[in-house]
Amino acid sequence: MKISTKGRYGLMLLVDLAMYGGSSPVPLKAVAERQGLSEHYLEQLIGPLRNAGFVRSVRGAYGGYILAKPRREITAKDVLLTLEGPLSLVDEDVDDGFQELWDRLRDSMLTVLEGVTLDDLVDMKQRHDNAYMYYI
Repeated sequence: MKISTKGRYGLMLLVDLAMYGGSSPVPLKAVAERQGLSEHYLEQLIGPLRNAGFVRSVRGAYGGYILAKPRREITAKDVLLTLEGPLSLVDEDVDDGFQELWDRLRDSMLTVLEGVTLDDLVDMKQRHDNAYMYYI
């Protein structure tokens, strides 16, 4: 199974809002520049994330988006299911006698994703970014 750019970029978008937003709204343009993503593509992702209650919009000259829930309450599973739909390892119409294996693998994957919050992803990102700091 492969997570599409919708899922990956959606997580990147939320991590960026968590890292740089706090209580201030973040414009999608700023997220796009920091993450090297298309602003137009992020605009397509923000709608489902807003409808699912992960973000809210703030209008005005200093508007943008802000997390609607605490970082620790947003799981990778919830975000991916919102953007990707049901996750599966094989097509539903495959009848190869191994459905129980595919179901167990899917359930394990969902358990891992459920145990990773946006807070955890922010920590992972910060550890990764700090691993490449060189001081002279």
